[in-house]
Amino acid sequence: MKALLTLAVLSLLLFGAFPAVALEGEVLYGQALSASREGDFVRALPLWNSVLEVLPEDPAALSNRGNVRLALGDTTGAIDDQTRAIALAPEEADPHLNRGTAEEALQDWSAAAADYLWILDRDPMEASALYNLGNVRGSEGDWAEARSLYGRASEARPGFAMARSSEALAAWQEGDQIWAEAELRKLIRRYPLFADARAALSALLWQRGASGEAESHWAAASGLDNRYRDGEWLLQIRRWPPVPIADLMAFLALDSR
Repeated sequence: MKALLTLAVLSLLLFGAFPAVALEGEVLYGQALSASREGDFVRALPLWNSVLEVLPEDPAALSNRGNVRLALGDTTGAIDDQTRAIALAPEEADPHLNRGTAEEALQDWSAAAADYLWILDRDPMEASALYNLGNVRGSEGDWAEARSLYGRASEARPGFAMARSSEALAAWQEGDQIWAEAELRKLIRRYPLFADARAALSALLWQRGASGEAESHWAAASGLDNRYRDGEWLLQIRRWPPVPIADLMAFLALDSR
């Protein structure tokens, strides 16, 4: 579940500032936020619990605890915390984004889409919601719509490399391999250590017969992140489309002989 948080966009600190509370609450809040940002979720959870003992109706603390509960595998608890945060701060976007991420973990695509669309109705250029909704549409099998959403996310947030890589993968799934290859090459030139684009380009090059260059890119990708060897991780967590996954797994199977 920790890996999910690196690939689906959520928000840790909701409203931009510490709550106006007594020193004890501020100190606890800072400690909890620091542990969350460091990825130390086991330490973060009791800290957020302590914050909420002092601030039981603080929506930022609730939403941040929900993120931690999701990271620790408590998806139902995460959704409960985000729903409470929404009730307390009904106009804030971040709890909807975070609840959508938890709903995706349950593969509740319609609920997740509803949360992202709530955000996009109010801000059509919110990049994280666009990207996450693209993941939902891809999981539903609508890769054309996913491609469009990923493209809009990358336009809304220049430098959003994962959105551009996902757009290329969706294009590949739809049969537009020439555009996908060109986009992946652009990403690698700009971000040489971006494993996602290198792994994708490895499979795409192998599929069209350029095995030598494919091997070179794969050597770099596997050294950067060995999770790309795992087809189940690609499907369930990273959310690659099925055609690129199949091609990468075929390439790796051939390479392992």
